Amino acid sequence: MLGVSFARIGAVFLKELIQMRRDRLTFGMIIGIPVLQLVLFGFAINSDPKHLPTAVNVQDPSVYSRTLVRALENSGYFRVTNIVKGEREGAALLASGSVAFVVTVPPEFSRELARGDRPQILIEADASDPAAAANAVAAVAQLPSTVFNRELTGALAPLRSTPPPFEIVVHRRYNPEGISSYNVVPGLIGVILTMTMVLITALAVTREVERGTMENLLAMPLKPFEVMAGKILPYIFMGYIQVTVVLVAARLLFGVPMLGSYFELSIALALFIAANLSIGFTISTIAANQLQAMQMTFFFFLPSILLSGFMFPFRGMPEWAQWIGSILPNTHFMRIVRGVMLKGSHLGDMVADLWPLAAFMLAAMTIALMRYRRTLD
Repeated sequence: MLGVSFARIGAVFLKELIQMRRDRLTFGMIIGIPVLQLVLFGFAINSDPKHLPTAVNVQDPSVYSRTLVRALENSGYFRVTNIVKGEREGAALLASGSVAFVVTVPPEFSRELARGDRPQILIEADASDPAAAANAVAAVAQLPSTVFNRELTGALAPLRSTPPPFEIVVHRRYNPEGISSYNVVPGLIGVILTMTMVLITALAVTREVERGTMENLLAMPLKPFEVMAGKILPYIFMGYIQVTVVLVAARLLFGVPMLGSYFELSIALALFIAANLSIGFTISTIAANQLQAMQMTFFFFLPSILLSGFMFPFRGMPEWAQWIGSILPNTHFMRIVRGVMLKGSHLGDMVADLWPLAAFMLAAMTIALMRYRRTLD
């Protein structure tokens, strides 16, 4: 048996360094993935969202109403973005996800307050994501005892004593019990589809190259779009099978409600699956081997899960992170699937999230076709 030779070890070491230098994509992923994780977890993730969009329905304009609205904004959790004139308008904004809260000041509020009748302020919260609303709801619990200390003077000073001069009633809409599975399980559909659809398709072309069957494809009278469509279509059916399994488990095991239409959800699913398959096909035309395809898939999957609102509240992220998240298809599908299942949303309510999915799919398909044409030369 030969003795250990440090010279031979050094030779293998140098050989690996040279190979690593030649495989620049893999080397870039080795550096890029830790940097991406540091940026996302260090700067983008925030479990305590502030300045949440709020609609205000003031039916009794008075100094007390204005003071109350200012106090809500000064708490740091509420940012008034809409002034509504009726309950229906506020409910529509809440259902569409445009606002996280609707604050209603009832008529005769100031008169009842002066009489000591302890009027009620209604705050409706979008509790489809319990974590996003929890801290804001907890913050408003302290307002009744302190918010009117400057206004309640003179003859009204006794109203400042316990109990507080008014009450805040919180209605948690769409998930009143704050059950986390109602939020997590629908979101899992997007996470599972992103992980499997992108990865499986990313391996499609690279597997052909590694197995030596790519020449057979190139020899066939096939256009790039025909190759892509032929490889993508089987996985669309696979995606629907995965979704069916999750939906059955969501209903039978976790009791997640389904208030919307399965048919309308299936339309959004087709766009979402096609968008993920398109990005997977694009990766397959860039990666030189299956290892690189898996690395690039993980590089895409990491921000898709962290910036979509699945694990952390979307509105808690800084604006630059929200902008990046808004490009990714998983962010829009999260809103769609939660809206359909928990809010009973229809296609008309999904338009704001459907067109970004379609735009992403078309962009990814275009890039994939351009890249694949180069492989035909």
